[in-house]
Amino acid sequence: MTNAAARQSPKSDGTRREDKHVHNLIALDGSSHTSVSIRARAFVFSDPRSREMLPLIQRISPSDATVLIQGDTGTGKELVARYVHSLSHRAQGPFVGVNCGAFSETLIEAELFGHEKGSFTGAQTSRAGWFEAANGGTIFLDEIGDLPLSLQVKLLRVLQELEVVRVGARKPIPLDIRVIAATNVDLAKAVAAGRFREDLYYRLKIVSLPLLPLRERRADILPLARHFLEIYGNKVKADHLDLTPSAEEALFAYSWPGNIRELENAIHRATLTAHDGVIQAADLGLPIAPAPFLPTAPSHHAPLSNSQTLPDVPAVEALQANSLEDRLHPVVAKLLEERQERLLERTVAHLVRSAMARHDNNQVKAAAALGVTRNVLRTHLKNLDLI
Repeated sequence: MTNAAARQSPKSDGTRREDKHVHNLIALDGSSHTSVSIRARAFVFSDPRSREMLPLIQRISPSDATVLIQGDTGTGKELVARYVHSLSHRAQGPFVGVNCGAFSETLIEAELFGHEKGSFTGAQTSRAGWFEAANGGTIFLDEIGDLPLSLQVKLLRVLQELEVVRVGARKPIPLDIRVIAATNVDLAKAVAAGRFREDLYYRLKIVSLPLLPLRERRADILPLARHFLEIYGNKVKADHLDLTPSAEEALFAYSWPGNIRELENAIHRATLTAHDGVIQAADLGLPIAPAPFLPTAPSHHAPLSNSQTLPDVPAVEALQANSLEDRLHPVVAKLLEERQERLLERTVAHLVRSAMARHDNNQVKAAAALGVTRNVLRTHLKNLDLI
């Protein structure tokens, strides 16, 4: 990652990178990209589950290994692909993004592999395909799960031989490229259903990068929101824009089915509807769902001791059908209203100590229960002077 001073210098792949103490941000530079399928314009590594990916990305980027990025629409798959490209020895070469679902079955072969003059009706001249255009760099095949089976066979041969034959030609053209593919389809299920070739699946999945939906990496939400707030605040020429606590709570609590792209749209809307530079929850235009009932949690005004653990919460069948965020919402709202001292620090400490106590101080099991790596857990334990 570069430092914040380099933020305005676009990378050759059309992204810029920013480091601000607690999170790393990669963002698309809108003036320089040539992608055909941008859905998310920024990706932040702030949440522990996002940060877990960074070491893997940094290890695999210098290689030419094929990478398969899987995640819901809007989670930032192309941005991660661009980031991998920017860290590779191909960074000065082209990054070519192709949406495999954007072309008809009759045109996709010519688009990918090129064609010779007269090879089909309308082919007035010879033309290179996207694979040739990516020579010396990286080709990003988005929505690879939408590729017809007839093309999957030909793509597999291209990956194996690193050469392409244009439609209507016989002579192969050598390629010097790296392939990164992405999909929001569960390819393992597609293979089982006969919709995707098993040999191509394993050829693409040399390295797999699963991207979680935004609702499962909530610590990324507010850094992304502030990034978009700065972008759209500049566009409306606002001197200063602030999110109220209620707006921040609404952003954090919402499930974001549209992921990063939906978050960007909500912030864009808010910059247009806010009064006097203050963004209220209503300015975000988010649907409001009724919060489920939860028993009131006891408040703890004193700092936690090392021996304290969370009391067992009675199992309530009606609550188990709701998401964790829905179940926590009323408790968190009450604690925020009470303005508890050092609330975040004490809550994290409480969770860490409770997980360790519940699992007899086994760090591996406690980390798994908290949904983090053992290294992340050990960092918290060190901060709490527990190791």
